Amino acid sequence: MGWPQAPVPVRTPATSANLGPGFDSLGLALALHDDVEVAVTGDATEIEVDGEGAEVAGRGERHLIVTTLRAGFERIAELGGSGPGQPKGVRLRCRNRIPHSRGLGSSSAAIIAGLVAARALHPDGSVLDDDEVLRLATEIEGHPDNVAPCLAGGLTVAWTAPDGPRLVRLESRIDQVVAFVPEQRLATERARGLLPETVPHADAAANAGRSALLVAALTAGLDGVLLDATEDRLHQDYRAPAMPDSAALVARLRDAGVPAVISGAGPTVLAFTTASQVDSMELEVGNGWHEHPLQVAVRGAHVVAGEPPVRP
Repeated sequence: MGWPQAPVPVRTPATSANLGPGFDSLGLALALHDDVEVAVTGDATEIEVDGEGAEVAGRGERHLIVTTLRAGFERIAELGGSGPGQPKGVRLRCRNRIPHSRGLGSSSAAIIAGLVAARALHPDGSVLDDDEVLRLATEIEGHPDNVAPCLAGGLTVAWTAPDGPRLVRLESRIDQVVAFVPEQRLATERARGLLPETVPHADAAANAGRSALLVAALTAGLDGVLLDATEDRLHQDYRAPAMPDSAALVARLRDAGVPAVISGAGPTVLAFTTASQVDSMELEVGNGWHEHPLQVAVRGAHVVAGEPPVRP
């Protein structure tokens, strides 16, 4: 059986990881989406990008979605798929809305998009089930906290068991947040490089309690405890020197009673509130921030039925 002729359109949500105390475990899918369209061809790889990441469209086979797509085809073969092998070329069209290198899961969205497209395109793609997608995506990304909500949608708790990464999807009763996105970027590797090898036991214990409280608050809609529940001692203060403006904005918001955290590795700030509430407080956010009121995305990455979302 050969490759399908029709392109596959895939939609992936932005994500926010950590959510304060849930370092490398908690994640939330957000209704800010990238749309990609993937087809296999008999010619060289072609890439068109509209929006974020347009500057890397010329990477060809080194583009993250393309390398992930091919990794997906390879894993399908390893799992027993007997399809046509690797295609000669790939045609990729992207409409990217998720800001890059801002802590909103753009790389996880690209990875999940590539794997979901591989599963849809390959004749034996069904062997790449969601557990295998999570496993391979975690291998590529390095940790499951962003790829889990991108794949499953909603609120997720992710962890790594002896046999690989796992996730639990939960329904968040908090359905709106506000993301404050700065102009400047911050590489995740740089942010991770600022973390210490060890932390005080008291800080670890405090974060364990806050993480449990945060899951309870988000799933039960307990707005009144969110400020306490989003307190973090494990990563945000250590990373503050790399994003002083973000750290200062988190402090201002929290001083005003708004539950605010660094989104993922930053520098975006995520506030568990609404834009109208922020405006009503007449809080001085400062210049250089793009304010994005966002809904929680209840659906994770998926093939878009009907009209393809990406036009040539």
